[in-house]
Amino acid sequence: MVMEKGAMREFIADHTSGCRLLVVGDIMLDTYFYGEVTRISPEAPVPVTHVIRQKDTLGGAANVAHNLALLGCGTSLAGFVGRDHHRDVLLDKLNARGIVSDGLISTDAPTTTKIRVIGGHQQMLRLDFEDTAPVSRECGNSLQEYVKRRLHEGLDALIISDYGKGACTPAVCKGIIDLCNSACVPVIVDPKGVHWEKYAGADYITPNFKEINQVQPEPIANTNEDIETAARYVMDKFRIKHVLATRSACGLSLVMGSEVKHIPTKAQEVFDVSGAGDTVIAVFALALAGGLSPFEGAYLANLAASVVVAKLGTYAVSREELLGVLK
Repeated sequence: MVMEKGAMREFIADHTSGCRLLVVGDIMLDTYFYGEVTRISPEAPVPVTHVIRQKDTLGGAANVAHNLALLGCGTSLAGFVGRDHHRDVLLDKLNARGIVSDGLISTDAPTTTKIRVIGGHQQMLRLDFEDTAPVSRECGNSLQEYVKRRLHEGLDALIISDYGKGACTPAVCKGIIDLCNSACVPVIVDPKGVHWEKYAGADYITPNFKEINQVQPEPIANTNEDIETAARYVMDKFRIKHVLATRSACGLSLVMGSEVKHIPTKAQEVFDVSGAGDTVIAVFALALAGGLSPFEGAYLANLAASVVVAKLGTYAVSREELLGVLK
């Protein structure tokens, strides 16, 4: 049974600061150029956008950490960055939010960066700076050693945020999950691709409908019955303990063995779903770290996602905004 809103408000308002979470995964910088389309270029048949402002935001695993930090918990981030200007911008953003960044490992690859040009409310162009090759064994071992040290210091939960950019190799995921299992620290995974065997042993996985559909032997519909069947297939085939599926307009479904909870979405005009999955996994993991039940965590995550999808671009929900929808 879902807890009373008053108790949930008390947790978010007063009891998140004692929680310690580590996010491991593909770290990104999202840069937005906002402007107005003024004319067609004489050089080529493309629109000319007059840039009015630029905004740099934390993306990927860094956006998960951003969500956690805004909700007031002790947040650390680990993964790989380049030796470039984009890394410097990202570090400034992390430091400004109080996110511990000593787990960032510099490599020869560029810092993964997505540059978007927005004309009015329409995305005109996206530029990607990235190298998606799997990280070297040496880099992967360094990341696992960092996780091992942080577990020894004390963590309440660990999130693996896999965006398929090379950080979350099978060896890295297996090593981290094994370390967390030995330390009795819950691991929550946001998956990518179809090779979910690398997440074996994780406590929770948080796929969206497209992602969970891709790993099924046959296509499924976005119905409660099909999602339950699909979740149990995932738990059996990939040895993942529980599934929290995000289903767009159909809300969330939490499947834990014989226990199932379907949470309908909160009615909201949707502008952009960018980062909604980051918010879901952040709020859900924070709730688990704070001692709430998985069902309570899923309820809170659903409310938080309703805030994010009403915003344009990558967005992290604040404590005040989450308290606002809990009124």
